[in-house]
Amino acid sequence: MKHRIVTAAQMKEIERAGDAHGLPYLQMMENAGLAAYAELQKQFSHPGRLLVVCGKGNNGGDGFVIARAAAKDGWSVTVLLAEGEPKTADSILNFERLHSLPVHICTDGSVLEIQSFAAVVDALYGTGFHGALRPSGLAACGLMRRLRKSGAFVLAVDLPSGINTDTGEVAEGAAHADLTITFDSYKPLHIAKTSAPLCGKIVCADIGIRMNGTRSFDEACRCGIIP
Repeated sequence: MKHRIVTAAQMKEIERAGDAHGLPYLQMMENAGLAAYAELQKQFSHPGRLLVVCGKGNNGGDGFVIARAAAKDGWSVTVLLAEGEPKTADSILNFERLHSLPVHICTDGSVLEIQSFAAVVDALYGTGFHGALRPSGLAACGLMRRLRKSGAFVLAVDLPSGINTDTGEVAEGAAHADLTITFDSYKPLHIAKTSAPLCGKIVCADIGIRMNGTRSFDEACRCGIIP
């Protein structure tokens, strides 16, 4: 499948089409998280220590799926709730699924500064980010940058936190990834000169939206919603 470039608003329409035609948002989150974990697995011959930095929205929900899959595979997993507990229904459900697993939940990133991790997952902010980083986000991005500098492999979910999806504008203190996994379609930030270098290698994963939402997706294209 040839991947196209879509804006944040267009991606929401693609997801809406998929949900309307049989792929629930919760399953999209599961598929996205498992696709991201599969890319992480390719980087390591055996499990190690993993930090998953999660935000309050659905990007954080993808992170919870990654954390669950990694814990089941033998990784020593720490989840940092960088801005508190999740707020969206699907993210809350996936957060609750962690409770029966040996996953350490942390709410204070400062205690992680002296720890070492083989890998870090940036699931803090998604395609809706714009403007400047809030203090909590700035602190979390700073932690991820320092861990990367000390040797951790950083995988970003959709985009390194602190980048505007549609313009590629990089907020002060934004995260930097070794690999960025995006879903269904590339976004403008992945090719923008200002932001592409912060993404590292970029992988676009198929999470089943087109298969389940083909008719509505094609209709959206014909109507000019998705160019």
